[in-house]
Amino acid sequence: MTSSNIMQAALTHFARDGYEGASLKNIADDCGIKKPSIYAHFASKEDLFMKVLQSVFQRQEERIRHYFIEHEQLPLEEQLKGCLTERQREYHEDDEAKFFLRMSFFPPNSLYNEVMGILYPFLDSQEDQLSRLLAAGCPVKGPIIRHPRQAASAFLTLMDGIDVEILYGGEERSLRRLEQAWPVYWSGVTKER
Repeated sequence: MTSSNIMQAALTHFARDGYEGASLKNIADDCGIKKPSIYAHFASKEDLFMKVLQSVFQRQEERIRHYFIEHEQLPLEEQLKGCLTERQREYHEDDEAKFFLRMSFFPPNSLYNEVMGILYPFLDSQEDQLSRLLAAGCPVKGPIIRHPRQAASAFLTLMDGIDVEILYGGEERSLRRLEQAWPVYWSGVTKER
């Protein structure tokens, strides 16, 4: 049994049950080991959780970066809206996306500062990346962004609202919310060439 196998099992439990609801015994059972064997790889439940969290945030950052590289040929509006649509789909299909979103909004009280120490730099990095993308515009003809930093911040705020709807309202409501909010966001941050 490797650390990565334990982390994968832990990810599933943390995503589904939260930090407090996840049990090291259940994680160990899923790995086919005894609970004390986890301590050969991780000092504590907190240590395991933080390693999973760091790993997930790194992969999410890479996933977002890869998304924009993979879709750079699309008009900017399609890239941005597609990013939100992809996020919704992933939440319903992927434990990593579910864990990421859940811990971003509901970090364990006992590890709040540690989680925020990872979350805030992640969000700052996303805002910087989006600001550069919006400032550069898009190689495809279309509208340009008025204030890239403000547009990036507004996009992240819209994303937060969609995320809350994903968590509380479900897939159908979050998709409807995106369709209603998107035209308002886009018209507010663009101007014609």
